Amino acid sequence: MTALVASNERDLDRATLVLRLVLAAVFLVHGYQKMFVYGFSGVTTSFTYMGVPIPGVIAPVICVLELVGGAALLLGAFTRIVAVLLACDMLGAIIFVHANAGFSAPKGVELVLGNLGMLVAIALLGAGAYSVDAVMARRRAPSP
Repeated sequence: MTALVASNERDLDRATLVLRLVLAAVFLVHGYQKMFVYGFSGVTTSFTYMGVPIPGVIAPVICVLELVGGAALLLGAFTRIVAVLLACDMLGAIIFVHANAGFSAPKGVELVLGNLGMLVAIALLGAGAYSVDAVMARRRAPSP
């Protein structure tokens, strides 16, 4: 019967850790690829072709956001802010890149929508106990 009751805080911390690590892997790989394989000019060209507005500005921002944001999620640093920014990235990807291809993978919104959902969950839950954010919060908390 215990499987049917609400999780305790320790379970939520573990769940947020899993979400953060999965998302970190996704964004680190995509950010690395954008930065060091395609480069700013390659991503700008792709974004131009896809109809992303102001691609010369947006492309470098997305490259850096995905790489640095992936590292931040891995560490659990500035987690809520990073999750919101990456959620905006995924919303833009849905609107400008994947929406015309329907729902299903490989080009549809399915996978990006999953990332968006996980990022919103992390933005709402925070980083959890196993994170730099938690360490910093403990340091700032007044001692009893």
